[in-house]
Amino acid sequence: MLSNVPSAFGLQRAEDAGIKSTCINHKDFDNRLAFDEAMIRRIDFVKPDIVILAGFMRILTSQFVNHYANRLINIHPSLLPKFTGVNTHQRVIEAQERWHGASIHFVIPELDAGPVILQGRLELRVNDTIETLQQRIHKIEHQLYPLAVKWFCEGRLSIQNNKVLLDGETSPLQLQTFDL
Repeated sequence: MLSNVPSAFGLQRAEDAGIKSTCINHKDFDNRLAFDEAMIRRIDFVKPDIVILAGFMRILTSQFVNHYANRLINIHPSLLPKFTGVNTHQRVIEAQERWHGASIHFVIPELDAGPVILQGRLELRVNDTIETLQQRIHKIEHQLYPLAVKWFCEGRLSIQNNKVLLDGETSPLQLQTFDL
């Protein structure tokens, strides 16, 4: 487990679970490329089959993304391609959307634009706030992200010509509706 924030709860959670973890603080580097190169060296040391981003709120360089092409996966709290970037819950409420959700996607150099593997959605409630939406969306994320990672680890998930393949077939967008 790797974090760029020394106080990240994930570091403690990893330690409690007996998972080796480290922090490479982006503030210790003069520029984004130097930081990404340090992460690449650390990640490559363990020779991962997959790199999973979770709660990582830094834009990665093209060099980093391309280094892990077709095995770099991210989770985003919106129904991509809608609401890329940050403050998604607030923006969804302000736009008076009917649906909101989470997307699991392969990472490409363009922000939140990679091919979507899975999406989960829920219907907004009249009394939803940023906080209630965030809590509800986290429940979706906690169900879908492990499934996408499982598919990848089982060799069932891949990407070809910017299309997601599940069991070697072009996968129609996997969209699940949740009543949370």
